[in-house]
Amino acid sequence: MQVIMFLTRGVFGRRLFSTAARSESSAAAGTVRTTAHNPLEEFFEADRRNPEEEKPLVYGRSWKASELRLKSWDDLQKLWYVLLKEKNMLMTQRQMLHAQNLRFPNPERLPKVRKSMCRIKHVLTERAIEDPDPRRTAEMKGMINAL
Repeated sequence: MQVIMFLTRGVFGRRLFSTAARSESSAAAGTVRTTAHNPLEEFFEADRRNPEEEKPLVYGRSWKASELRLKSWDDLQKLWYVLLKEKNMLMTQRQMLHAQNLRFPNPERLPKVRKSMCRIKHVLTERAIEDPDPRRTAEMKGMINAL
């Protein structure tokens, strides 16, 4: 038997969920084993800012199409999912703060992520058009449009 407890404690910068799993053997011994990572935490940004620093955090720019053209199909696919994860995290954070009538910090990050994702699709479409096999081109375009 496995028991999972969720303890919510506040907003950003603090741990939102903590899990404790207990098996029958460890329950008899009285020990509790905690897991180090909860997948739900990936939807929330940890507080990266040191409160003692006066400088605000500066986030990077969006990817340029010329930079993306140099990457392989696999690298673009990995980058797409990293950006998708970032976009989901930002949108979750924005919605949560909006529900609490708080200001969304660094709202310029979301357009940068969206622009990068759009440019990845553009580069992949360019590659699909360049393919000499029309059947493969149509297949690649279908995959790109599904993103």
